Amino acid sequence: MNRWRQASQWGLGHGRRPVALTACASILWLALWADAHFLFHFSPLIHAICFGLALPVPLSWARYWRSRSLLLHRLILSGSFIPLWQFAVTAPLVFSAYQLSEALAHAGVAIFFVIGLGWAVWLVDRKTKQLAPSSHQQRSWNPLRRWAWYFGRRSPKLWQSTATLGAYSALFLAAFLIFNSMTGCAIYESPYGGGEEERLRQVVRIQKVVKKKYIINPYSSILFNPPPIDDVRLQLLEETAHRYKVGQGEGRGAGFSGGTSRGKVRFIRLKYNGGDWQQDMDRGADLNLLTEYGVRTGHRVSDRPEPMDIKRLRAFPARKSPPMVYMTGQQNIQVGEDGVRILRAYLLDKHGMLFGDNGGSSGWEGQFVGMMKKVLPKVEPITVYLDHQIHQVPYVLPKLPYVAKHGRSDALGWVVDGRLVAYYHPGDIGDAWADGHSGVSREIWESCFQLGVNIIFYAHAEYNKWLEATKED
Repeated sequence: MNRWRQASQWGLGHGRRPVALTACASILWLALWADAHFLFHFSPLIHAICFGLALPVPLSWARYWRSRSLLLHRLILSGSFIPLWQFAVTAPLVFSAYQLSEALAHAGVAIFFVIGLGWAVWLVDRKTKQLAPSSHQQRSWNPLRRWAWYFGRRSPKLWQSTATLGAYSALFLAAFLIFNSMTGCAIYESPYGGGEEERLRQVVRIQKVVKKKYIINPYSSILFNPPPIDDVRLQLLEETAHRYKVGQGEGRGAGFSGGTSRGKVRFIRLKYNGGDWQQDMDRGADLNLLTEYGVRTGHRVSDRPEPMDIKRLRAFPARKSPPMVYMTGQQNIQVGEDGVRILRAYLLDKHGMLFGDNGGSSGWEGQFVGMMKKVLPKVEPITVYLDHQIHQVPYVLPKLPYVAKHGRSDALGWVVDGRLVAYYHPGDIGDAWADGHSGVSREIWESCFQLGVNIIFYAHAEYNKWLEATKED
């Protein structure tokens, strides 16, 4: 009997404390938290599944306390919104629905605020009723007493509710700002290897793909949905003769001598206020470029793009930071003074590079150039001509590719100590990387992929040279 009672306390069934389930969910959550703040190796699908598996935990505890404490039952149900919110934000990323994920994240903050406000109002009202006014009321400073002198004699309940709303909003805002400022620690590691900064020679191979034919009895009772007979299509496959030789430094395989065996090339897109920083992400632009880069260079690449707040760059140490970050849009760019300082430290102290792509507005160039004047006030932009290394390796570009010109027809660059620390492209090449390539011709989107590969490789090669030059003996 005692063993049965003990099992009922630690088991998972009805009326039992779901301790084992909570422990498992806690381990999963800690693993996901460490992955998001330190590793970033798990796919969005893994995150979504784990957050989905965590949903039964608060529901099980709410079921346990339903007949024991109505207050705890309601409190746990309110807390169950957190794993539900995490699941709702993560699940769209499986389908590259970044705009939906961002919208759900913002909506979740508002819902969380309302839930907390409801509990704050309830607690204040409950405590006020417990502190019933006595026949000899004294001058009180306690805000939980409705007759506190600063609430006045007219409508003290209204003023108390207003004070509760103001105090709660201030505390919520402070907690929100503190939480957002906690960037933690993050690392970026390039794939280990070596090679030379060689030009790639394209080889086009035509592959004929023939789907299977089905012969079906029209009088059969089984329903079939066969593919069209003789559905033949041609695929053009891009290959490179030097695919496994492109790299920088001495090492086995394609990669960088300053990288690690677990390192991968990643694509980080900066989030900022005032504009549509996320354009083309929902259409797979970033992931498509990453995939093409991996196929064309032989380097290991991440299986997902990474949208990231500018302040998050502060979490990367100097020799473990991203060699390149990407920024696009067509509206205003608002980064703030703190963002300017973080970008300056990233470009100069951490040897990073900023890749700006005009997403569809002649005014965005002025926004980007204006931001760079704040980031690097002593550096003037120059025209990056076609004979620059960034336009020559691995691919030789006969002209600057673009989907649509927005203002100028050439690229701009900011150079520090002979290195491009920022590169601005005026022609919305992100559209060409997206699914469907925005309807442009194969020649255009192929050239846009080549330029993207060149920029990623240039940033990683320059970063690797810096690592090799500054490593400790």
